[in-house]
Amino acid sequence: MDYDSRILLLGSCFTEHISQKLDYFKFETLTNPFGIVFNSSAIKTAVTECVNNKVYTETDLKKHNDLWHSFKHHSQFSSPDLTKTLSAINTSLNTANEFIKTASHIVITLGTSWVFTDNDTGKIVANCHKVAQKQFTKSLQSIAQIFDDLEAIELAIKSVNKKAQIIYTVSPVRHLHNGFTENMQSKAHLIAAVQKYVNKHESSYYFPAFEIMIDDLRDYRFYEADMIHPNSSAINYIWDLFKNSWLSDRVNEIMMTIDGIQKDLQHRPFNKNTQAHQKFTEHLNKKIAALTVIYPRIKF
Repeated sequence: MDYDSRILLLGSCFTEHISQKLDYFKFETLTNPFGIVFNSSAIKTAVTECVNNKVYTETDLKKHNDLWHSFKHHSQFSSPDLTKTLSAINTSLNTANEFIKTASHIVITLGTSWVFTDNDTGKIVANCHKVAQKQFTKSLQSIAQIFDDLEAIELAIKSVNKKAQIIYTVSPVRHLHNGFTENMQSKAHLIAAVQKYVNKHESSYYFPAFEIMIDDLRDYRFYEADMIHPNSSAINYIWDLFKNSWLSDRVNEIMMTIDGIQKDLQHRPFNKNTQAHQKFTEHLNKKIAALTVIYPRIKF
């Protein structure tokens, strides 16, 4: 990846962490047009509908607790206003439809093999939106089912973009609400399915985020207080390995420049009217101008 790359990121909340790092360094990204989704079937649905540029209508939504929801989307799209909900969903879909056609890299993070199937439609959902448990049937996807989802994801992408490289990873976030054994079984199914898949497809790759967390950072000091989510030290460590694996060496100097600008922008002076601060601001503006002459897309 370099500053000519267009990077689409999809999947669990760990995807958001990688996206935040790429955004900080001003790479061109689009992240989770359906919001955070955890299972391969939900990601397959998101990719397929982005490719097909599906248009959502009222019949695609369900009203619950005074909010309009889509079972295919994260709750960030839910609202009490039907028009607002549909507008947010369709705008995001349309943006993703255009982006996926020219994406150079697509990063997909799988979170869990545990899925919930809507008993009315027989379809796996991305989010239950706190609808009564009796509305859904919980099950563990098999390796074969996950493999089939990955195949459908890539077929959809390749139908509009044959050049995109697809990078799969398994989220290191632990889904302990399912149980310790059940979480490891879930992750094992994901890893086995992805490894089987990438071994058969030349344009697909695997980045071992889960293995780095479990085997390299095998200490609770790398977790948040909930003992479930990786903390900032762990995220930075995994990011450095991702950067070394996937970012071109020629972007290092630009990233250092951007890092310096970002840190300068976070500077808060005691007094904005001092001569020293005026010189600091002038120097910062010159650095930004020099960079944006070379990379007009980059905005601060």
